[in-house]
Amino acid sequence: MAGEMTHTKPNLIQKLIHRIVMIPPITMFFAPRMHQMDFWMLKLTRGKYTLSEIGGWTIVQLTTTGSKSGQKRTMPLIATVDGERIGLIASSFGRKNNPGWYYNLKSNPVCFVNRNGETVCYEAREADGSEYEKYWQAGISVFAGYDAYKKRASHRHIPVMVLEPKE
Repeated sequence: MAGEMTHTKPNLIQKLIHRIVMIPPITMFFAPRMHQMDFWMLKLTRGKYTLSEIGGWTIVQLTTTGSKSGQKRTMPLIATVDGERIGLIASSFGRKNNPGWYYNLKSNPVCFVNRNGETVCYEAREADGSEYEKYWQAGISVFAGYDAYKKRASHRHIPVMVLEPKE
């Protein structure tokens, strides 16, 4: 069941961080590295903290099954929480292609999400229509950078994946 979107609007310092992160050369620096930095921070803090949380984002650790390799892949991502559902925006920082985790979910929709130290099994599907707009608006309310990424990625549609707990 969908509930109310739960997120906190960014404070002044977080808005400043967001604006800096949206600058194209800075985005291009962090795009291939941020998930690695978050991964190591999660390891150092035993799964409690990421660097991305400084920006005020809700961070989840998404574990997918590789679409080609069949191997488990874990990626820290910004998420929008909607009751038991989770929305993930496949912006890939506005780069040319969708992120690998998107293709993994399309190929193998059963995934695991670790949030606040609890791991839950989910099933993913791609949002469209009004549901897409709902999660897109929730995403840009916590990170305006998604709009900048959408402009950079105007050659492609930025997908939104909705994760629902698997019964």
